[in-house]
Amino acid sequence: MGGEGEEQQSSDIRLPSEFRSERAGKRGGRKTLIRMTATGGARMTGAAGAVRMAAPWVLAAGSFLLCFAATFPGAEGAIGVNYGMVANNLPAPEQVISMYKAKNISYVRLFHPDTSVLNALRGSGIGVVLGTLNEDLSSLASDPSFAASWVATNVQPFAGAVQFRYINAGNEVIPGDAAAQVLPAMQNLESALRSAGVTGVPVTTAVATSVLGASYPPSQGAFSEAAAPVMAPIVSYLSSKSAPLLVNVYPYFAYSSSGGEVALGYALLSADAGAATSVTDGGAVYTNMFDAIVDATHAAVEKAGVQGLELVVSETGWPSGGGGEGASVENAAAYNNNVVRHVGGGTPRRPGKAVETYLFAMFNENQKTEGVEQHFGIFNPDMSEVYHVDFTAGSSS
Repeated sequence: MGGEGEEQQSSDIRLPSEFRSERAGKRGGRKTLIRMTATGGARMTGAAGAVRMAAPWVLAAGSFLLCFAATFPGAEGAIGVNYGMVANNLPAPEQVISMYKAKNISYVRLFHPDTSVLNALRGSGIGVVLGTLNEDLSSLASDPSFAASWVATNVQPFAGAVQFRYINAGNEVIPGDAAAQVLPAMQNLESALRSAGVTGVPVTTAVATSVLGASYPPSQGAFSEAAAPVMAPIVSYLSSKSAPLLVNVYPYFAYSSSGGEVALGYALLSADAGAATSVTDGGAVYTNMFDAIVDATHAAVEKAGVQGLELVVSETGWPSGGGGEGASVENAAAYNNNVVRHVGGGTPRRPGKAVETYLFAMFNENQKTEGVEQHFGIFNPDMSEVYHVDFTAGSSS
């Protein structure tokens, strides 16, 4: 998912027969093909044709064994929203930032620098996650002067007036051809920030849960063979800088590609999902897929030799239309409101520790791929609500 530099997710379900689900969107023309097999192996084929084994998620649902593959430090219960711009009919940035303030949205994630948006954010008090374009990673990694110029253009002029929370070097490029560029890009950006006198702004990256090779039970989460050689030094570096790892979490795609075998309530974080859809992992009980994905990622980080690393859920959401299975206004409203209420309480692996979370997305975007990709917005481009989200609910979690 995501904006201009944005999109890739996966899911894996153990089902009686093989079927496929294909998604494509505005991520440089990349596609991810998800193949579900009777033996429970989900394989994702990316743009380069490389095949990666996806990780299993397991749920109990009657007599079925359901396995899902992988395809979140902030104020208690605070919520952000991704501001994607793959559209030609969006309000002016000043209007959008006024909406964030009026709706009590604490943070915004930008997928790439935009001077007009950054100017609108001056003095707003809104925390900003600022992304780089994926196509800039190569230059950021190989050329410190390019990183210095990027900071001088996109960060330094706004420092002090804009509350930069993180710089996000690359979105969902691990594993993949650009994966090796992520860490040196992060290091060059961090050095450029320091040289520019910009302090207290960690540099990180955003990953999809396709970095996981094992995920069931959540305590057995581990990075895949393809991702581990890249992820291990990245999480070590993040830990040394007290920076979080950003993770994009989408229960929707596991649900929608399961052929009806994933319990809707488990995917929606519904309080009435029931014991039949819960997962017991030692002394922990998982009543929703969101927590299971987050904690499997925590376990993977720990197996890579890093303890206590923060995870930030940089994207999560549910489509309100577009023809996909379960894509409805009712389900989208339920999911996002449940997330807002839930994340302040932490996860079974980190109880009581709020999970900083960014909903995807602020607006429906009419230039994304037709179908559900155009319908993740909480608001229409005319600023009317697609459905209501109570952003104040998290503060009482």
